[in-house]
Amino acid sequence: MKNKGIVIFLIILSLIIVGVVVLDYNASKPGMQPANPYEFNVDPFSKIDSALIRYKESRNLALNFSEPTGISFRGNQLFVVGDQKMQIIEPAGKLMKEVSFDQKPTCVYASTDEIFVGFQKSIAVLNRDGVKIADWNSFSDSTVITSIAEQSGTVFVADAGKRIVRKFNLGGKPQGEIVGKSGNDQIHGFIIPSPYFDLAFNMDGELWVVNPGKHSLENYTVDGKLRTWWQASSIKIEGFSGCCNPAHFAFLPDGSFVTSEKGMIRIKTYKPSGEFEGVVAAPSKFAEDGHAPDLAVDNQGNIYALDSDKKMLRLFVKK
Repeated sequence: MKNKGIVIFLIILSLIIVGVVVLDYNASKPGMQPANPYEFNVDPFSKIDSALIRYKESRNLALNFSEPTGISFRGNQLFVVGDQKMQIIEPAGKLMKEVSFDQKPTCVYASTDEIFVGFQKSIAVLNRDGVKIADWNSFSDSTVITSIAEQSGTVFVADAGKRIVRKFNLGGKPQGEIVGKSGNDQIHGFIIPSPYFDLAFNMDGELWVVNPGKHSLENYTVDGKLRTWWQASSIKIEGFSGCCNPAHFAFLPDGSFVTSEKGMIRIKTYKPSGEFEGVVAAPSKFAEDGHAPDLAVDNQGNIYALDSDKKMLRLFVKK
């Protein structure tokens, strides 16, 4: 009788366990789980007051790329890279030239005389006709090249993998590094949680670099000394949110900043002093959880946004 009681007890226990497992399985099905009381709803922040939107979309251009990655503007020409190629396009949309590569570019910068195409661990230098004239391969295994700019014969390369800005002369010889620290340790290097690390020169020839983990833009001398910075950490429209933003930026002719963000995609403008000015494009313009558009600005201050999700080039002009 004792053994029979143990058997009955084990059978009942097994049935209870099976019942608990079934209930837990059903509760874990999509739509059956209770709402997360700690979930942060960003929907209210994606709705932008129309009075803040200072630009309108003038036109867009469908691109023959499966994955466009970078854009530059120079001399009334657009330089777009992606897949394993670069296209030189007139603003009206006419394809002027296409150049093929054996790997996928990550970024592009057109100077007055050369075109610098960045790959993950190398740079190709082309003349303005698209003919390759040099390859720069003196990078480390952990390098991730994300942005390039040139000023007065020095080429500046943002290396997100090493978290530094590298400097080269026009012959590709290394000229030093910028590590993103001030002399008094107020800034502790570039904080780059993901491969978004942009740099550019304004119209006065001043170097600005994004420190994305700090939601800041920092101004350095070409020798690497921190001069000033501004920071805007907020999910509200006037700030930058998430782990690392802004993802890309460019300069308007008057020295104002144009920024784009990943996560909740927003394109905005800030005064040269860093004060929020207005919105170029609201999140509703872009794919949800899409990629931050790379940016370029023409001589008239029109803004080109490279929408890699919709595979198009979008032109925004001031209202």
